Amino acid sequence: MNRRLFIKGSATALPATVALQMMSTRFAYAQSSDFSGDVDVLNYALTLEFLESEFYRQGNAAGLLSGTEKTYLEAIGADEDAHVAAISQTISKLGGTAVKAPAVDFGKSFGSAKSFLKTAHVFENTGVSAYLGAAGFITNPDILQAAAGIFGVEARHAAVVGNLLGLAPEGGVYQGATETALTKDEVLKAVAPFLAADSGAMAGGAAVTQ
Repeated sequence: MNRRLFIKGSATALPATVALQMMSTRFAYAQSSDFSGDVDVLNYALTLEFLESEFYRQGNAAGLLSGTEKTYLEAIGADEDAHVAAISQTISKLGGTAVKAPAVDFGKSFGSAKSFLKTAHVFENTGVSAYLGAAGFITNPDILQAAAGIFGVEARHAAVVGNLLGLAPEGGVYQGATETALTKDEVLKAVAPFLAADSGAMAGGAAVTQ
């Protein structure tokens, strides 16, 4: 397994759009059991990246931001799209089947520029903790190294958004001397409010991946 498949394969990993459909359950891995292998971990990460990618697609399309805020969040959205593509390709290379993206409902997250930024901050910090919490279940060292690379990017995203919100350095822009890991159940609980309750296909298009 070549780590480059994970990091640099996003440009050709998926077609221009990723269809967003509702999964048979509200979340593919909403179980308390541990991960059964690297593909399980990757599908867990992929579902979170689908959520982030679609969040930024909708938020950036809402036209709430301008100037530096707009520039940064558009760049962050592009990163999340690249993560979706890279993880999907890696799952395929491992012989696994990538989960489909869940239907989402971001509620009032796009009611204002501030609410968009605040929700983005929550998403990014949740992503950081999710990657850290799942790292110990990865057995392939190449995948672990690649996942650590995405973990670092998510942490930088969180810091950027925290700075745009004018938060205090420690506990706001960054979380402290070390990051805090979250279990799978804790992450699922955190993102559950953003999952749509209906069983229909996701409205509003797809996540752009190139």
